[in-house]
Amino acid sequence: MKNINIYLFLLFLFLTSIGSKELLAQDKSLFEKRVFTNKNGDSLLYRILYPMNYDQGKKYPLVLFLHGAGERGNDNKKQLTHGADLFLKPENRERFPAIVVFPQCPEDKYWIDISIRKELRGEGDPDFKQTIHSPSGQLSLVNDLTKKIISTEKVDKKRLYVMGLSMGGFGTFETLGRWPKKYAAAIAICGGGNLTLTKKYAPHTSIWITHGAKDDVVPPELSERVYNALKAENADVKFTLYPEANHNAWDPTFAEPELLPWLFSKHK
Repeated sequence: MKNINIYLFLLFLFLTSIGSKELLAQDKSLFEKRVFTNKNGDSLLYRILYPMNYDQGKKYPLVLFLHGAGERGNDNKKQLTHGADLFLKPENRERFPAIVVFPQCPEDKYWIDISIRKELRGEGDPDFKQTIHSPSGQLSLVNDLTKKIISTEKVDKKRLYVMGLSMGGFGTFETLGRWPKKYAAAIAICGGGNLTLTKKYAPHTSIWITHGAKDDVVPPELSERVYNALKAENADVKFTLYPEANHNAWDPTFAEPELLPWLFSKHK
């Protein structure tokens, strides 16, 4: 009887330990709420996750994550809907300590200056050349935010990464085109971008592009076009097309066992 009680007690501790880890993985409050204001008084909501046991004597990679259109708003919460859990998993926090930043785009704004709806319906410019003149106000704010974090936190400037999905996938390509020497690696999920900008960042950034083959929101051809343009520039680029995925290409992307090892292996 005594042995059974000991067994049950140990089983309880084991299950409790597993449950605690799962709860920790879902605890998005670990992403601290912040508001960034630039010198012009423009503000940007964002959440930031610091490494466990943040050591001021070390430098850490910085990961910038750009959410999709459905996560826009002013609650400083919805932007964590997709992707946050990937970085909250205890095993990922232990293996890949990093500073992770999720800014939030307002409801009436985009990471790129144009509404992409016409382009997605085949009625506009699939090369997105109309964005050539300057980045959007929101993307400029994001860049200012990253500059501040780099200057005030313990960031390894040789290991800056950007990733995003859907509208954030477009924002990822746009970010690389506007600041082509800044990021060591990028992950662009179900997006598209300005083909004329690819030659600027092709020599400087490793890129993993993913898309769902059955995507009826953002045609996979838009990712394929960027991939082909980057290949023509001899970029370090890979493209994964998920045969059964619709617009939600982020879940299979986040499930890639080599996703984070690949990302964090890149440096300038």
